[in-house]
Amino acid sequence: MKKIPSFTIDHIRLLRGIYVSRKDEVGNETVTTFDIRMKEPNREPALSPAAIHTIEHLAATFLRNHPVWADKVIYWGPMGCLTGNYLVMKGDLRSEDIVDLMKETFRFIAGFEGEIPGASAKDCGNYLMMNLPMAKWEADKFLHEVLEKLTEDNLNYPQ
Repeated sequence: MKKIPSFTIDHIRLLRGIYVSRKDEVGNETVTTFDIRMKEPNREPALSPAAIHTIEHLAATFLRNHPVWADKVIYWGPMGCLTGNYLVMKGDLRSEDIVDLMKETFRFIAGFEGEIPGASAKDCGNYLMMNLPMAKWEADKFLHEVLEKLTEDNLNYPQ
């Protein structure tokens, strides 16, 4: 069986950060998948399902409405391991290219007040599994501890 590239990353040494997970050619376009890693795998507690679900709704809404990047955003969604999210974008991009976008996204989440977009029985398959206070806390923590202090180790997978 062929190895899945994301299963070959050294999760023992992986830090929180922004990583290029993969690049794919779709027609004449390059599609870049980013690993937005909010937790150190196997070394700190994962995100709660309700917090990451709330982050998903808020980040997807923010990104798909962004005045500059909206047309490049294909998908934002949680990792099954609950240690981060995937962001899929059109274009041959590097981690450094989206640092400011991620800072804006996580500032938006950390400061969000009001009704969570799409959090209704009509719009979401599990709309009761939301936790805005915890999502805001996790977003603020990631913003201040990681995004505002990025180094090469937070932008490139460990070799």
